[in-house]
Amino acid sequence: MLHNSETSHSQHDAPGADTAARLDETLLGGARRYTLSQVVELTGLDQQFVTRYWRWIGLPVTHPTETWFTDADVEALKDAAGLFETEQMDERAQMTFIRSVGHTTERLALWQVEALVEHLARRYELDETSARLLALDRLPEMSEMLSRQLEHAWRRQLAALTGRTAMEFAGSRGDSRNDSHQLPLVRAVGFADIVSFTKRTAGLGSEELAEFVQRFEAGARDIITNAGGRVVKTIGDAVLFVTDDVSTGAEVALGLAETSGAALGTAAPGDPEIPVRVGLVWGRVLSRFGDIFGPTVNLASRLTEQSDPSTVLVDKETAAKLATSSRYALTAQPVRDVPGIGRMAPVRLQRAYRG
Repeated sequence: MLHNSETSHSQHDAPGADTAARLDETLLGGARRYTLSQVVELTGLDQQFVTRYWRWIGLPVTHPTETWFTDADVEALKDAAGLFETEQMDERAQMTFIRSVGHTTERLALWQVEALVEHLARRYELDETSARLLALDRLPEMSEMLSRQLEHAWRRQLAALTGRTAMEFAGSRGDSRNDSHQLPLVRAVGFADIVSFTKRTAGLGSEELAEFVQRFEAGARDIITNAGGRVVKTIGDAVLFVTDDVSTGAEVALGLAETSGAALGTAAPGDPEIPVRVGLVWGRVLSRFGDIFGPTVNLASRLTEQSDPSTVLVDKETAAKLATSSRYALTAQPVRDVPGIGRMAPVRLQRAYRG
């Protein structure tokens, strides 16, 4: 059988089993009709491939003799196998493709359900249990719309990514001057975090803390995207972002540092401002698994730790890039030992004064 969000056979006699079965068939687009061996026969795929696919998607097959697969499952397996064969993908590539879908949709489903529960609890003044039961009633009628929204957003994001890639690498196909030992992408990489986050949130309850972090993330995302950057990920009190040019990176970094907690939605009226500090580095990165890697990312993180409240620090190389613009003021800071980096002299980035 399948576990995680799937319903086990042993639960059919439990309270709520009828509701679970109804939701299951509605959301899956049909009844569970096939065992693992029947799926193998219908698809013509070997059993190892089928079980590997489900493990990668995050729903491993633990009881292969039970009837748990749908017609849609059969078609999805055929589609995946067809793509892998056409593109001659090895197992590593197959795993990455399927895990990207499983990891993203697992988090997406959880996020959307929790958002619906929170909304229903507020709107109807319900306790947590009542809100979750009401959400179960609402989800089937919302599922088709949410599915269309997912596909629409994915197509827009894919179009944006391919457009940026086409512009960045136009004319470079087969360019032998590219150093294969270098990380492939040149980006402005920035970290921003809330100063003294642990101290500031020590007295908050779990719901207040969750709301605080959510407001910070939403506010930071708005600033980053409005300035032309992209959020790579959020990590509690911190956000990692990238831009395709160093000037846009500077605008994002300064926008975040200049914004108080109130503007980010993390402070109530009358509360003291909650400053944000930022580190920004222009350099090469590797993009994999929806994340970025490389020394540039580590340096940006370390610079953030060294920044004062409401300030942006960059390294000397990034400062040299920005020094060609009259929009910025760059001030060398004292040499210091930075953990994991060694001795370095960061540079403070500010907007140039215009009298």
